[in-house]
Amino acid sequence: MVTHTRVHLQTLALLVFVVRLSRPVCVEVPSETDAVLGKPMKLTCISCMKREEIEAKTHVDWFFTPDKDNDKDQDNLPEKIHIYKYDIDTPSDSDGPFKNRLTWNGSQDLQDISIQITNVTFNDSGTYECQIHREFKFDFFTPSITALKKIELKVKQQAANDPTALYSEIMMYVLLVFLTFWLLVEMVYCYRKISKSDEQAQDTATNYLAIPSEQKDNPAAPVTE
Repeated sequence: MVTHTRVHLQTLALLVFVVRLSRPVCVEVPSETDAVLGKPMKLTCISCMKREEIEAKTHVDWFFTPDKDNDKDQDNLPEKIHIYKYDIDTPSDSDGPFKNRLTWNGSQDLQDISIQITNVTFNDSGTYECQIHREFKFDFFTPSITALKKIELKVKQQAANDPTALYSEIMMYVLLVFLTFWLLVEMVYCYRKISKSDEQAQDTATNYLAIPSEQKDNPAAPVTE
């Protein structure tokens, strides 16, 4: 019984150790493309690095091309304007229509280089470009790569009801409840199994102690004809 309990404890300790060592996995998910007037909006831009690319210097530039069909006053704006940059661990927004309305919303390792717009206006509709430039540090050479991702943003007066998102959220909660219930059942089952094994071991020890010492020392002789 002690051996089984020790095995369970060792398995639990191993699972806890593995969970602590595990790290979040980088996944390049697309950005949302619908913003609500007056609300904040996150422009998601993720560029995952390979294991051998972790040691790199990253420079980020965000550009914006306005939707001219949305506002006639934007005819005089350039085709594409620089609105944000991240260089040498220092994020900063550029002068223009987004001044003091952009905040950094990325990760420390610069795989997630997202930004957020505060107080979205109709003039924010357009095309956003996230440009990532990385220089990798190797022993004999320093190669570099450049990646570009685009986000087509539309600003709406009110948030649209998305039944797919609602169903997904419901299914997520149902799955969470099911997993929690299943975990509780497994814990109760393991506890009852261990308790039953303990009771059997105690009964065996009690029965053994109840046997007179004479019978323990002098077992009954075999019956012969």
